[in-house]
Amino acid sequence: MKLLKLVPNDTNIRFLKLRVPFFVVSLLLIVASWGLVFTQGLNYGVDFAGGQEVRLTFEDQDEAPIPALRELVGGLGYGTPVVQEFGAPNQVSIRVPLPEEVEATPGAATEIGNAVIATIAQEYPGARTDGNDTVSGKVAGEFREAALIALIAAMVAVALYIWIRFEWQFGVGALFALFHDVSLTLGLFSVFQLEFSLQIIAAILSIIGYSLNDTIVVYDRIRENLKKFRKMPLPELLDLSINETLARTVMTSLTLLVALLPLLLFGPESLFGLVAAITAGLFIGTYSSVYLASPILIWLGVDSNSFVPQETEIERQEKAARDRSRGVV
Repeated sequence: MKLLKLVPNDTNIRFLKLRVPFFVVSLLLIVASWGLVFTQGLNYGVDFAGGQEVRLTFEDQDEAPIPALRELVGGLGYGTPVVQEFGAPNQVSIRVPLPEEVEATPGAATEIGNAVIATIAQEYPGARTDGNDTVSGKVAGEFREAALIALIAAMVAVALYIWIRFEWQFGVGALFALFHDVSLTLGLFSVFQLEFSLQIIAAILSIIGYSLNDTIVVYDRIRENLKKFRKMPLPELLDLSINETLARTVMTSLTLLVALLPLLLFGPESLFGLVAAITAGLFIGTYSSVYLASPILIWLGVDSNSFVPQETEIERQEKAARDRSRGVV
């Protein structure tokens, strides 16, 4: 029985033929994305905007009923709560956003926390209150700074790794592709005003990892072909390398998509932003690996000699001495 092949072995798609218009479109999308972020802003969740945090221990249960709590507190009308395990499996942290008018009223935030505690106590009499605190805007600002530093550090570390593993041009290409992926993801969240929380930071880091993996596979094949086809024009060589890795890219993307679509369509609302970010990043990362990370090598001066060891002056002198000893002129 023949195995199903979604991509034939002899594909010869000329991806690089449209490299200039796609590159221009990508630059425009990056500018538009950051323009939206700075003008329209992001819809920060409790993690980044502050709110009221309630900590509870369910003494009569081995595990806290997190999904039920999320639905119960969400029905109070304070917005989408963040419900997470906090310490032991039967301990939770519940954070709810605070309305603007509440933030300026002393004691009003605590009253919201008390309302959450009272509602949970009616449903779960064995729940013990461990805390009822206000997460200030200053703390939320520190979260935002830490998240930004994490993203920048991840991208710089990736660029350094590829620089060491390949050549500096490859590091620059990978860094630009990752910057493109992060920018467009932030732009999408700004356009649709989806809640932006620590979950989304995790999603963006996952996108960076996926895009990097795809880019390195293409780069590795480019490096092999640079050694193998020394006289082939670079655009043709890049097309060849992308086509040779196309089957792997398609299968990896489809496999991940099969897992993401059910969560996106039928999963809980609390996971929608996370899954939507990863799903969008799947397509954005694949696109950037083909139309950004690869063609930028042409403009950065990569050629067939990039991975050929260059003879030093000492090696040339030693070779000349050996030739003279053998009588070779």
